[in-house]
Amino acid sequence: MIWTIITALIAGCIIGPLARLILPGKQNISVPMTILLGAVGALLGSWLYTLMSGNENTGGVDWIAFALGVVVAIVLVLIYGAVTGRDTNKRLG
Repeated sequence: MIWTIITALIAGCIIGPLARLILPGKQNISVPMTILLGAVGALLGSWLYTLMSGNENTGGVDWIAFALGVVVAIVLVLIYGAVTGRDTNKRLG
């Protein structure tokens, strides 16, 4: 259990910023929140992959689960921005 959390936090350090880079505009989210959303995205992406494939242990980096984690993290960043009321697209004027 503890290794799952540690792995999710490490993956969150990669997946969170990657999700923010993919999104257009500037997101007004702190670094710790970015890592947390990336970690949750990594966990949910891995869980979704396991549900779809039935394969829990691939013996290495599973790129499909990683991609699902990025997609989930993108959705989480968008939801976080909507819930906190932070404008993700800066407008002129």
